[in-house]
Amino acid sequence: MPEYIVTGRSNGTTRLGSPYCNLKVKNLDEEFTLAVWEVAPDDPPLVGQLVTFINIQNNDGKRSARKGDMRPLAMPDASHPLYALLPRPIQRQLWDQTIAALLALCPDSPYRDMISDVAAKLYQPYSQYPAASSIHHAFRGGLLNHVHQMLSMLQGIAPCMPYPIRVDHCILAILFHDYGKVHTYSRDGEAQREDVLLGHIYISAVALQRELERREVPQDEIQRIVHIVLSHHGQREWGSPVVPCSQEAMLVHFLDNLSAKSDTIEGSPDMEYVSALGTRVPKM
Repeated sequence: MPEYIVTGRSNGTTRLGSPYCNLKVKNLDEEFTLAVWEVAPDDPPLVGQLVTFINIQNNDGKRSARKGDMRPLAMPDASHPLYALLPRPIQRQLWDQTIAALLALCPDSPYRDMISDVAAKLYQPYSQYPAASSIHHAFRGGLLNHVHQMLSMLQGIAPCMPYPIRVDHCILAILFHDYGKVHTYSRDGEAQREDVLLGHIYISAVALQRELERREVPQDEIQRIVHIVLSHHGQREWGSPVVPCSQEAMLVHFLDNLSAKSDTIEGSPDMEYVSALGTRVPKM
């Protein structure tokens, strides 16, 4: 039986109340998504774990298996041939280099020390949490990689913007925009009570506002920076309490969307339908 590594997982419940999970699995020869019936949220496998299947059913291109047909195995070590197939959080050196390059774009910013301090403190927690439970950057450290992608794109795009923008405002908002996911997800991507009661946008905005107030930033500045976080989903029907109404907010929204959608495409098996994109993804 071929071994696969689990690269993504989301849990669900059938109409009759039976639990199941959708697994994204991959090896050196193929990758696909399948539903595994009768698997509870606390049952293995975890993302990053090896797994084999005794039997996989294929109905009109939709693959599935029963819990009894699945054999979860150990977590692979670095010597295993499938280890490299799972994305890993970026190294601290690259994170620090990106922050330094962005600070060079705003040499007169009053927030330089704050950006350096916050970036240093957030590296470790962000390297332990996913950016989503499924779809994009859904692995431990995915939150770090998602934020870093946005910062890296900001570094390239900011000098090309046709209108003046506050790069320092954008940096702070990007650093904090998904901060709440440290509280709304477990490290394995399971939704927590805070996700249902508050949501990550509220938690992120409050954390940023408190940090700015602690540093005695003027209220008008606080409102403009926090607005970027509150509006980063772009539309109210996508979860934003407000819609972007500044150059900085619009830019951060599109950077967030670009990072998420591009990772979704990269992680989708060939010709799989992705609801978040509204289309199939041809990889060949």
